[in-house]
Amino acid sequence: MLLHDSHKPFFREPGGPAHPGQEITFRFRCDEASAVILRTWFGDELAYPMAFDGKDTWEASIILPKEPGLFWYDFIVYRRDGHILRYGGPEDHLGGEGHVYADGLHSFQITIYDSAFETPEFIHGANIYQIFPDRFCRAATASVDDRTDRHIHESWDEDLLTDSDPRSGDHMALDFFGGTLTGIREKLPYLRELGVTALYLNPIFRARSNHRYDTGDYTQIDPLLGTEAEFRDLCQAAKESGISIILDGVFSHTGEDSKYFNHFGHYRGPGAYQGPQSPYYDWYTFKNFPDEYSCWWGIPSLPECRKDNPDYQRFMLKDKTGIVPRWIRAGSSGWRLDVADELPMDFLRKLRVAAKRANPEALVLGEVWEDASNKVAYGQLRCYCTGDTLDSVMNYPLREAILAFVTGQAPAKDLVRLIEHQAEVYPPQFRYSLMNLIGSHDRARVLNVLCGKEGKELSKAEQQALRLTPVEYTLAVRRLKTCVDILCALPGCPTIYYGDEAGLTGCPDPFCRRPFPWGKVDQELHDFIAAKLTHRRESDVLRLGHCAVEAVDEDTLVITRFLEDTDALGRPARAPGKEVFTIRR
Repeated sequence: MLLHDSHKPFFREPGGPAHPGQEITFRFRCDEASAVILRTWFGDELAYPMAFDGKDTWEASIILPKEPGLFWYDFIVYRRDGHILRYGGPEDHLGGEGHVYADGLHSFQITIYDSAFETPEFIHGANIYQIFPDRFCRAATASVDDRTDRHIHESWDEDLLTDSDPRSGDHMALDFFGGTLTGIREKLPYLRELGVTALYLNPIFRARSNHRYDTGDYTQIDPLLGTEAEFRDLCQAAKESGISIILDGVFSHTGEDSKYFNHFGHYRGPGAYQGPQSPYYDWYTFKNFPDEYSCWWGIPSLPECRKDNPDYQRFMLKDKTGIVPRWIRAGSSGWRLDVADELPMDFLRKLRVAAKRANPEALVLGEVWEDASNKVAYGQLRCYCTGDTLDSVMNYPLREAILAFVTGQAPAKDLVRLIEHQAEVYPPQFRYSLMNLIGSHDRARVLNVLCGKEGKELSKAEQQALRLTPVEYTLAVRRLKTCVDILCALPGCPTIYYGDEAGLTGCPDPFCRRPFPWGKVDQELHDFIAAKLTHRRESDVLRLGHCAVEAVDEDTLVITRFLEDTDALGRPARAPGKEVFTIRR
């Protein structure tokens, strides 16, 4: 027998993430060894002989390093027959029960995080609603758009244009439906009734495209959306409704059609494309001036910024005037960072300081698609949850695990393993701030995904024409309700992509970004989601309670949430309570 299960308290006490300098007791069960060594790694390799209890348990207690980081451990087993075995964590890196390795080794992980790490109170268990601003709601705006290269749809019910950029094949995204910030403000009663407590807005700054990830001017609200005054009004009205506003920060790249690059000369003053005389020239990396330059994922309309450039950092981060603090001071509650794992760690650390200086309760949440505790980016192992960079992340691993379970592609135990792993490696303040999403602007509509009709293999014309049959739609809605049941039962922030609660369908970009179907809402689906979110908003047990998960069988998941003397963040609980959810797919 050889056994160490990092998900069980007997084998590692205390379990989960740890503070610097904390004492941890490790146990390993083996009845065939003459000696067992606990091997650790934190920049240096150390070895600790384990004491034997005379039966089958080996034990060692050690003091963790005094600074945050990732701490790794495994076991060397000296068998009585003379063989030496290496025992480490499972190959999927999700912790739990390990095994013997003949070649190579996967170690178990402990996340050591800063004892002073705190995340904003408003995001703990928040109900988040994501809005693609051009497609949510039309309303009059005081601003005037001076661009002539954009197609404005006359009718909210028209379908999207599907033209592509001939240079990259990427969707041009130059058609607009006229959603505005004032339109969002007018729908705050709808959002409040839905149970929403935080809005995540896709980019709102001046840009050429309708998705606005090609920023043209970080200092100006896009005129089609409104004015800075209207943005401030939205933030104030949202605050009065108990709703926080989270902005999308696109700091990896700008647009080629921007004040900073100015490929087409639409902006006054020279941009980098005009040459070294531009104050922005050194923000970019030209391989062969002017038309060969570093750009995001090879897309020429998105020239990549040099985040290490001191002038760029001052522009983004300088106290009061920098873009990051400026829009927090204007009323937002913080930032969701686009492609956060493509931003240097040093830049993220400085960004966090700038945001918290503007408002200690400002959120810094990153787009990281993988495990945020040990993400490898550009050959570097990065941990985003030790307290010096991000408050939390978008929880794409949970999305994939939920979808696999609900659609019958994976048993309940696989979802349980992922949930237990995140509890093991994410500090509680990070975990209870996770953006737990199912739908998003980057994927086909979740109803399409849930009935197997994403349409990724189809042409744009075929994707545009694709519609779900009544049978497919009914199946997808039933599965979406199960997804919402799981999201609302788990720690973190259940996140609804605009229109998912209304029954919107569609293939991947751009068809996942159709206008909200006002007047054509699937009322039964809407009411189901509203009831779930509203109950969660009003429940301390669901927002802040401890969590236990169990796979009863392949098709059944049990989630138990409970409050006793303290909540999951270690603070005194207002009142004890317990809720148990039995979820069958």
